[in-house]
Amino acid sequence: MATMDQCLIALKGVLGDIAANPAAEGLDRSVSCRLTDLHEVVVGRLAGGAIRDLHVLPHGPDVPKADIRLTMASDDLVSLTDGRLAFGPAWMAGRIKLEAGLRDLLRLRKLI
Repeated sequence: MATMDQCLIALKGVLGDIAANPAAEGLDRSVSCRLTDLHEVVVGRLAGGAIRDLHVLPHGPDVPKADIRLTMASDDLVSLTDGRLAFGPAWMAGRIKLEAGLRDLLRLRKLI
């Protein structure tokens, strides 16, 4: 199990790469990543070519529903950033869950 500090660094890397992609220009969406084994949710905003305002909340009913929602184990998040895990196969195997509106999903398809 990865630590929350490792997860924050990994999430900044993953989301930062998405935000910096030219296909993400003009994207302004709330983002969350629920880390199932840590029972916490990282929330933030993807806007202006960067990820902003990342902070950690305990998982529960008070967590606001983000526009783009990821769910995964902490080790899978870290593995995504160090190249040991590819998003597509992990998503197909059910290790990563991605939820968003149809328009966002179509746009994210170009970015992931």
